[in-house]
Amino acid sequence: MINKIIAFSINNKFIIGLLTLALIGTGIWSMMTVNLGSVPDITNNQVQVITQSPNLATEDIEQFVTYPVELSMGNLPGVTEIRSVSRFGLSVVTIVFEDDMGIYKPRQLVQEKLNEVRDQIPEKFGSPAMGPITTGLGEIYQYTIKPQKEYDTVYSPTELRTIQDWIVKRQMTLVEGVVEVNSFGGSIKQYEIAINPEKLNALNVSISQVFDALQKNNVNTGGAYIEKNNMANFIRGEGLIRSLDDIKSIVIKNENGVPVTIGDAAEEVQFGSQVRYGAFTQDGREAVGGMVLMLKGANPNKVIANVQDRMETVEQSLPEGLSIEPFLDRSVLIERTTSTVTQNLLEGALIVIFALVILLGSLRGGLITATTIPLSLLFAFILMKQFNVWANLMSLGAIDFGIIIDGAVIIIEGTVYEIQKRMRSGKIKFNKAKMDEVAYDAGSTMMGSAFFGQIIILIVFAPILFLTGVEGKMFRPMAFTFGFAMIGAIFLCLTYVPMMSALFMKPIQNKKNWFGKFERWLEKVSDKIIGGIQKGYMPLLKGALRLKFIVLGSAVVLLIVAGFIFSRMGGEFVPQLDEGDIAMQALIRPGSGLSEAIDVSTKIEDILLENFPEVETAVARIGVADIPTDPMPMDIADMFIVLEKDMDNWTSASSKEELIEKIKEKLNEELTGVNLVFSQPVELRFNELLTGVREDVAVKLYGEDLDLLAEKADKMAEIIQTIPGVGDVNPERTSGLPQMTVRFNRKKIAQYGLDIEKINDYISAAFAGGTAGVIFEGEKRFDMVIRFDEAHRQSIDDLRTLYIDLPDGTQVPIKEVADISYVPGPMQISRDNTFRRTYVGVNARGRDVESVVNDIQQKLDEELDLPPGYYITYGGEFENLQRAKGRLQIVVPIALFLIFVLLYFALQSFSQSIMIYIAIPLAAIGGIFALWLRDMPFSISAGVGFIVLFGVAVLNGLVLINRFNSLKEEGVTSIKDRIFTGTKERIRPIMLTATTDIFGFLPMAFSSSAGAEVQRPLATVVIGGMLTATLLTLVVLPVLYTFVEKRREKKEQNKLGSSNSRSLATILIIGLMLGGTFSVNAQSDEMSSENPIQDSLQTISLEEAKEMAIQNFPQLKAAQLEIESEEVLRKTAYDFGNTQIFTGKEEVGNGSDGVYTQIGVQQQGIDIFGIAPRLKLQKERVALAENALELSTIEIEREVSRAWASVYTTKRTFQVYRKMDSIFEDIERAARIRYETEATSKLEYLATSNQANEVKIQLEQSYRDYLKSIQRLNLWFVSDTIYDVPDLPVETLDEPLNFLVESLENHPLLQVSEQRIDVAKAVTRERKSEFLPKFQGQYGRQEIAGQSGFFQYQIGIQIPLFFGPELGRTQEAQVNRQIAEQNFYQDKIELETAYKNMREDYIKWRNSWNYYRDEALPLAKEQQGGSVLAFKEGAIDYVTFLQNIRDAIRIEVNAWSAFNDYLDSRYQLEYYLKNSN
Repeated sequence: MINKIIAFSINNKFIIGLLTLALIGTGIWSMMTVNLGSVPDITNNQVQVITQSPNLATEDIEQFVTYPVELSMGNLPGVTEIRSVSRFGLSVVTIVFEDDMGIYKPRQLVQEKLNEVRDQIPEKFGSPAMGPITTGLGEIYQYTIKPQKEYDTVYSPTELRTIQDWIVKRQMTLVEGVVEVNSFGGSIKQYEIAINPEKLNALNVSISQVFDALQKNNVNTGGAYIEKNNMANFIRGEGLIRSLDDIKSIVIKNENGVPVTIGDAAEEVQFGSQVRYGAFTQDGREAVGGMVLMLKGANPNKVIANVQDRMETVEQSLPEGLSIEPFLDRSVLIERTTSTVTQNLLEGALIVIFALVILLGSLRGGLITATTIPLSLLFAFILMKQFNVWANLMSLGAIDFGIIIDGAVIIIEGTVYEIQKRMRSGKIKFNKAKMDEVAYDAGSTMMGSAFFGQIIILIVFAPILFLTGVEGKMFRPMAFTFGFAMIGAIFLCLTYVPMMSALFMKPIQNKKNWFGKFERWLEKVSDKIIGGIQKGYMPLLKGALRLKFIVLGSAVVLLIVAGFIFSRMGGEFVPQLDEGDIAMQALIRPGSGLSEAIDVSTKIEDILLENFPEVETAVARIGVADIPTDPMPMDIADMFIVLEKDMDNWTSASSKEELIEKIKEKLNEELTGVNLVFSQPVELRFNELLTGVREDVAVKLYGEDLDLLAEKADKMAEIIQTIPGVGDVNPERTSGLPQMTVRFNRKKIAQYGLDIEKINDYISAAFAGGTAGVIFEGEKRFDMVIRFDEAHRQSIDDLRTLYIDLPDGTQVPIKEVADISYVPGPMQISRDNTFRRTYVGVNARGRDVESVVNDIQQKLDEELDLPPGYYITYGGEFENLQRAKGRLQIVVPIALFLIFVLLYFALQSFSQSIMIYIAIPLAAIGGIFALWLRDMPFSISAGVGFIVLFGVAVLNGLVLINRFNSLKEEGVTSIKDRIFTGTKERIRPIMLTATTDIFGFLPMAFSSSAGAEVQRPLATVVIGGMLTATLLTLVVLPVLYTFVEKRREKKEQNKLGSSNSRSLATILIIGLMLGGTFSVNAQSDEMSSENPIQDSLQTISLEEAKEMAIQNFPQLKAAQLEIESEEVLRKTAYDFGNTQIFTGKEEVGNGSDGVYTQIGVQQQGIDIFGIAPRLKLQKERVALAENALELSTIEIEREVSRAWASVYTTKRTFQVYRKMDSIFEDIERAARIRYETEATSKLEYLATSNQANEVKIQLEQSYRDYLKSIQRLNLWFVSDTIYDVPDLPVETLDEPLNFLVESLENHPLLQVSEQRIDVAKAVTRERKSEFLPKFQGQYGRQEIAGQSGFFQYQIGIQIPLFFGPELGRTQEAQVNRQIAEQNFYQDKIELETAYKNMREDYIKWRNSWNYYRDEALPLAKEQQGGSVLAFKEGAIDYVTFLQNIRDAIRIEVNAWSAFNDYLDSRYQLEYYLKNSN
């Protein structure tokens, strides 16, 4: 198949060229349109349920909102985790689903449950809703609405927020890929009726009256229409409030005919703002901004481009003096990581091409190979587009063009070798046909090994596809992309490379022009380099072969040292990608208000801008945004510090880590009571969405008591802070929220005739503000809110003096019916899988995560005491690392096993496969040392690097061992000669592939641009591993080969020394396999030496052969065991159901001992009526197995007879040629004497000699056919003894045969087919028995009220009332019976046709044999004897003699061929004449 594709490609160059152009065009289009991102989206498949209830305390949120939502979601299919955060006024429940459930099905399931759970949440406690369909990469574009300098005082925060909500946000709808725009900062505009409670009391007006007045005076209505002048005049009543004056004019009540209006009762009617739970600052001042959230699964690059285009349009519609300025644009990170990948790939490709051209010694060969690099990459882009694999840092990060073009390198190197071989043999002219032939020979010869190597690489990457979770999302795209590129390279090696070789690899005729001189110079350079390598390598190899045990011992020691280093290396999940910016959390004193948080954040921004020129801008998000996907309290500020991307312009620090340390140091000097935690924007969001924790490591503490959890978390933080390598320690803030708690006196409430709901409404309206309606300004809509004025919302006393309306129209202060005091409450309650927990967040700095966590575990175990029921787990990045390592412990052995299986298939030798497999630990040595030297911990990136390395490392060993084996087959018996010759010949391709593999990864290993941190461990492992694998393979592998081959030679010598029949069989098979390599002169010697072996073989008659095959052949033994299997299944017919032994009590209670069953026995499902049908079924199945045995027996007899006949006739043919060879030896000797005495001419002597040589060749061929037929015959005996056939007279085999038969009805084949019908009928009866009833019985000894001697029994019958399944199975059995009947008719027709055809063949070959036996053979023997005699006496010339001899030999050989066909057709016909016993 491979050779046909290569031939087609060479012969149809134009078609391949067109397909290549199509590949280029489609690939470029796919590359331009493929989904492009910075890193893979590792967010799990989650749905957030957000409930906002601004006036509800933390504990109430947990009890009334969070818990019902969690409970309802817990039993949804596919749920793997449920997390929740309950804060003052906010509940966020995160439900994590299995990834394979898709995006929208989980949301549909959650929505169905939300419809149910809303009924369980009290009214006014909020309505749960799902968060936007986005992920950790969803925050693609964050911006501020910024006034220009001269407009700084023109726009208030409220006006800016209104512009954001009603101009910017509205115009961002219908942008493809945008799911939501989240607003933050500023104040949300409201129409506020500020009430002075003392003024209300003086007017004897209550808050509820104000509410009623506003609601009743802010409505529109319609009054149908009136027809006038044939027109319909519709009636509309406009009563909506349009302005503040409209509000002031609304009448609350009439007091003695005097109206009391809102303007009279309210302290102020004004534009106010909603109570804020969050804020936004930038560069030291408050600001208003937004965040564009991308739809999950959308193309980030395309969506950002859409957003940027729309923002330009939006900016034009903004009021004068305002502009939109992005501060976090994800396209910048995408551009930086993409440029890193592009740069690494480009540099790697150029280095690989340079190494290729130099080591290959051919510019054209190097360039042809180099063109496969972009073509395979374009092919990968096509499949990435097709299979929706994103192009990002991870998917493109592991592509090593050195590995991908290995196949093309091997083919081009083979082409160069073929051309040089032909030139050395004197073939100077290379026309088109000759180049096509050269390209085909090189391609077909080398593609076998190249194809195998490429398949190994593909299969090594396959286990990575089975990674799941975060590591799966990160590394599966890498495996897909590499696999796609490798598949493309395989196709190119089969088509494009042979075609280009045939076109452009033609040797240069004019070697004096510049190109010819350059090619010759390249060849010389290449030869010098390879020669230099060989010069240094050969002494090393000779020394290694002298000091074998020292070499092996050194390798073992290196492996042990590497293992020790690896155990001390530590680990991290994935190296942190440098996003270029800093995310910093400023944790202010717990319980701090919004104003203090704003002051702190603006101060931090000022300090950063004044002291660090690298900071371009600093922004802070405080508290929750408009859509609270991130439930932050007001005492935490999320700060994004946007840095200058060109680090050459930095002055304060030389690295990001140093800058963070300096920022931390400076802020700690300037601020007190502020804890700082540093991270990166995307990393922070990923951590939070994946584990609910923002830090790298979360030490989680589970328990019930919130106060105890908070106390223990603080203690844990103190202990963890003392551990080296711990950068930030942040205990979760769960307690210390200042609360003014109102505890109601129910007796007084009852005394005044009040209810708690009414009092709560008053409290909420007075302080939070009660919404009395909506006011429209065009399309904008704003809440109309009633609340106390600012002066009466200052202290706890304002709450105590709140007046409540009584039913009799009077009022009473709330302090009369409730106790109001300060009681600290929980700030936040976090839950995992419905269990309360707190955590301590830890960021490792300067150390790997795994070793830090190990130290934390040890310290906490020693120093922390936990009460019963409280326990600790470790989450965050450490959890991901542990899960990924567990998965790698499965994946890596699978990859290693697959490599070994492929090696075994390639070599068919267990010992040699193990030998090459040694390259894997040798490669691991280099990978581990490379990580250690570069001070890198083990990570999942490095783990994937090891998987890639193991696949590549074995290829060099495979190349070497294959050459050793081929040299052995060519007759090189000395092991040392094999090693020296093989290594010398194969050092160029080994160095070529190893060098290109290493050079391809070099740019990744030493890159310092964005995203290189993730690629660096992978590249480091492969480079280090390839260095040691190549070096140690070239040294250790020959040493191991020496040991293995010497051991094998000793075994073979021991076998040759023995004289039993097994050694004879070995000699026979070796003669069969290796005989074709001897010369014609050697053949005659071989014949004479091997004849005694054949003569010594034990003979076997035809009847004995058939009997032995029937006794020994495994197929018949299996058929006999099948009969036994069906016989023992007869026992299954007697189905008396299951026996149950039981004891128990009933009617126990109210002081009664009840009925006590001491022991009872119950038998269920007694199937009496099914026994007979099942016995019948097994009887038929036994009969079917017996018939099948009989059929197998006659089939084996037929095949043994045919094989026996083949040995007989090939042996006779061999004897013919042996006889003729003996005759021609005499004749040739006589012809030589006659020529030397000049009795004949030289021409006559040469003709006779040539005929003698031709007979020798035919003798050799017949001998091989004879050996093959012996081997085929002995296959049926399964014996260590090799049998030959005796030299029987032909007449004993040519007995008359009655080949006419009246009917084939009793043939075993038809008996088997007919028995299948009987089995199908029995199955139908057995299925019908399922409709019949089954019985059950029960008996028990009882004790009643302490009195024994009682018993109870039950007898029942089971009837299948709902018999749908039984009916279906019965109908299926009936259909199967009809199928069996049709198969029987088909078998009958085919058998009769085959019999008639074989009968005609038998008659044809019988007549042919009769002719040869009776006429041709006697004449041929006479002709042969007469010709020899006449030629010796000189009666005929040599021409007549040779013609007569040729005819005689041809007739005799044809006779035995006809006899073979006759016997073959006879034994096949006997098969059809057999009748069943």
